[in-house]
Amino acid sequence: MQIFKGFHRFLQVRKAVEIEAGFGVRLVCPVDEFNASRHVGDDSPAQLPPPTSERVAEFFDFLKSRIATARKYGPAARDYAMFRTLYHAGLRSEEASLLDRSDVHFSRGPFGKLHVRFGKGARTSGPRPRWVPMLDGLDLVLHWFLDDVRGKFPDSPVLFADESGGSLHRGTIRNRLRYLMELEGRPATDRFSPHALRRACATHNYERGVDLVAIQQLLGHWTVSSTMRYVRPSATFIEDAYRRAVTTTLGELTAEEGNPA
Repeated sequence: MQIFKGFHRFLQVRKAVEIEAGFGVRLVCPVDEFNASRHVGDDSPAQLPPPTSERVAEFFDFLKSRIATARKYGPAARDYAMFRTLYHAGLRSEEASLLDRSDVHFSRGPFGKLHVRFGKGARTSGPRPRWVPMLDGLDLVLHWFLDDVRGKFPDSPVLFADESGGSLHRGTIRNRLRYLMELEGRPATDRFSPHALRRACATHNYERGVDLVAIQQLLGHWTVSSTMRYVRPSATFIEDAYRRAVTTTLGELTAEEGNPA
């Protein structure tokens, strides 16, 4: 729609006189309030809220329990590790699909880090690599995956390989998640996309007090404003933040009373 409107503005500025002279009609933009797409601003609820931390934990519990009963151990275990990685590292599907085993660095930093070599860049800048820490026990999950699971797939550099050893396409990751949630049997309102896991990563880290700039760097956004559009705190976020602040203040006051100068 924006391209169409831009082309019409070009005609108005450069060709309106010629069109009216040649065809006898005045150039009028056909896009009006009734057929134009609704503008979505930063404050508009353009997307459904990301899954709650409880919902994400339930889904991972389902994936983990499925490993023991699935017909094929390798793909079931890979799915568990892959979706844990998407959530805890806040990766895009394509970024996860392009990870190699050599991109996992357990000795880098206090938690270990993933080298996301093909991070999304600006439109003309090409890939924008970044280092992502393996938070919330992701290092343990990937240790287990590399030690016990990856060897059940054909040998190749790919971290999360398909059954031929090649990379999973981002569409395959999306379809795989949809299939797994159908197996889980939850209603449609409880289902989510790989991108929603990325938004959940941003939201849940923000809710527990992680600095917004740190979340920006984790997700690989160019600006903090992009990160803010990902953050959708829960309905009780203000109350929870207030309780934490009051608890902290009371604790400090109690400590001061117990240790007079």
